[in-house]
Amino acid sequence: MPADKINILYVDDEQNNLISFKATFRMKYAVFTAISGEEAIKILDSQPIDIIVTDQRMPNMTGVEFLESILEKHPDPMRILLTGYADLNAVIDAVNKGKIFHYLTKPWNEDELDMTIKRAYDVYKLKKDEKELTEKLGVTNAQLEFLLRQQLLS
Repeated sequence: MPADKINILYVDDEQNNLISFKATFRMKYAVFTAISGEEAIKILDSQPIDIIVTDQRMPNMTGVEFLESILEKHPDPMRILLTGYADLNAVIDAVNKGKIFHYLTKPWNEDELDMTIKRAYDVYKLKKDEKELTEKLGVTNAQLEFLLRQQLLS
């Protein structure tokens, strides 16, 4: 577990679920909550978020629609979808359109959700580290090409 807490955004249209999630996980994680997809987007625009946990069934915007809508601007956070309905089409949509990492049913089990968050963060961290290494490699490569050109010109 990193020294600073993992930033988690939990999106659910039921206030009681938001309170319950925050009460359960606030000691382990930095928990941000949103009662709608629109509110969640505002949080994403103002806070670095590592993991998004969202309910599927919400008015105005489903969990999948929310995840799909943020892909271009916020591609990095890992995505976990929760639903109280065994809706296979929602799961398929979530995987294909919302790029989810994992799918869990509601009501969520604390241990199962905690393990899923930890696994999601491990994947998130690996991807982030790989991206940083690739960027460093690109800079080093450009420097080497520059030095090589300088050698060829002298």
